[in-house]
Amino acid sequence: MKQPELVIIIPVYNEEENLPRIQQAFEAYFPLAKIPSKVLFVNDGSKDDSLQMIREICNANPLFTYISFEKNCGLSAAIKAGFDCANTKWVGYIDADLQTSPGDFNILADYCNEYDLVTGVRTGRKDSFVKKTSSKIANGIRRSFTHDGMDDTGCPLKIIKADKAKAIPMFNGLHRFLPAMILLQKGRIMQVPVRAFPRVAGKSNFHLWNRLIGPLGDCFAYVWMKRKYINYTIAEKRL
Repeated sequence: MKQPELVIIIPVYNEEENLPRIQQAFEAYFPLAKIPSKVLFVNDGSKDDSLQMIREICNANPLFTYISFEKNCGLSAAIKAGFDCANTKWVGYIDADLQTSPGDFNILADYCNEYDLVTGVRTGRKDSFVKKTSSKIANGIRRSFTHDGMDDTGCPLKIIKADKAKAIPMFNGLHRFLPAMILLQKGRIMQVPVRAFPRVAGKSNFHLWNRLIGPLGDCFAYVWMKRKYINYTIAEKRL
């Protein structure tokens, strides 16, 4: 078995119904992965049986690993913790609802050596009219603040160079600005079409407020951070 070069972060909050599907989908993906991969579950204080199921999955296959929060901290914290714990060249991200496919990491992998962040753009989305409309509006507002050129920053399928990911100063809501934060580091970003599927189990933790109104406030936080962001390159050192 090749040493994994990509760790795929999966935030988990009350996803016991989806975990068997995740295990099956990734066990099918691992042998076909263009970049040798493993999974890092981040249990975000789940109140159902998710943590026990994660333990069992990890005991059965060493390509599944996990960390667990003592209480619910939110999606941004889960992603940040995954970045901090990564020990691979690249970090990936996918949602536990599997509305995107692990197999599509192979689409993103074709661009990883050229770009610092590669993100999916969902095609053929099966979401409700309200969800698709609010997502479209939120993306338009975000682009007007960040000028990142991304059409679907909420797509839960990304690969990022680990050193760039670890340098992102995360705060609540900033997971929507990952491409923009890579641009602040003078990195290169790319978006490519990926498949989208309806949620078949579990319950979404997002609604109109945190898809649309909440991100508007986050845009102002990003603008403040952009003005204050420190970016430097060491030309020479002797340590």
